[in-house]
Amino acid sequence: MTLTLRNIAKTYPGGTRALLPTDLDIAEGEIVSLLGPSGCGKTTLLRIIAGLETADAGAEIRFKDDDITHQPVERRKVGMVFQSYALFPNMSVRGNIGYGLKMQGLPRAQIDARVDEVIALCRLEPYAGRAITALSGGQRQRVALARAFAPRPRLLLLDEPLSALDAALRGQLRDELAALLRQFGITAIFVTHDQDEAMAIADRVAVMSQGRVAQIGTPEALYRAPQTAFVARFVGNSMPLGGRIEGSQLHLPGGTLALTAPSDGKAAFVRAEDVRLAEHGPLTARVTAVTFLGTHYRIALSGATEDTLFCLHQGQSAPKPGETVRLAIAPQSILILSPEKAAA
Repeated sequence: MTLTLRNIAKTYPGGTRALLPTDLDIAEGEIVSLLGPSGCGKTTLLRIIAGLETADAGAEIRFKDDDITHQPVERRKVGMVFQSYALFPNMSVRGNIGYGLKMQGLPRAQIDARVDEVIALCRLEPYAGRAITALSGGQRQRVALARAFAPRPRLLLLDEPLSALDAALRGQLRDELAALLRQFGITAIFVTHDQDEAMAIADRVAVMSQGRVAQIGTPEALYRAPQTAFVARFVGNSMPLGGRIEGSQLHLPGGTLALTAPSDGKAAFVRAEDVRLAEHGPLTARVTAVTFLGTHYRIALSGATEDTLFCLHQGQSAPKPGETVRLAIAPQSILILSPEKAAA
């Protein structure tokens, strides 16, 4: 079921614009993430698609040939998973999963068969008869997903579905969620501010900023070819190098770097994983802080650029704060953006 969004905008009383006119096309079975910081408009867009918010005049929302722009939420055949789960505490796991089917007026045998199927797919058999209050956060999340899947919605909307979980469990359920969405073959849109979550689950990611989509593409495309400074910073945590570009050289306080091509008048960015310690590197820097993160060290450096520069170091040991080091950055690792986009 193809979802088509045209001219979707939202202005609240008083003139506050939460969402600028937005167009988006989502293919049948595609998983798209709306990624961005708080207040960027991603949840507003999700709620408009669900029918929980009304868009400004001129908006159009279609499932193939079905115009649902003005349909109430109960007629849109959309499943929703909320950050708070919104499960019924007075019902068992089975009761929660079957609730939507019951509201559709289906025969008991049909409800039971579908609930059994979804419980098995979501690996909830040991918990089927338990009360919601007896479940862990991760188990409740799976029940919320199962309840949303059960009525066979044509679109699944997920609003920060993993944000209430601790870091270790969030990573595990992120992978489970990706597998379940593809197993059910459902078209899905999910909101998140976590770039790892978006890139691990989504087929395409729409990075949002200040009420608009700054860039949309596959995780690989966004990471390797960001079009604005905002996207470069948000997807991959790119750092501005500053300095002065002259032809194919970038002149920095700590030395000069080579570029792959002349880039006069443009701005340069780099990611921490592309900054490496090198005995004969072209940049000089002073170590200001070292953090051990298990698989690597995160080293903060001053003097190489106008601001603090970070390096992810994979060695068995790291230099100490106060030491002077040399750095290298491969020309192909430096992201170049035009001035107007760098200011976005």
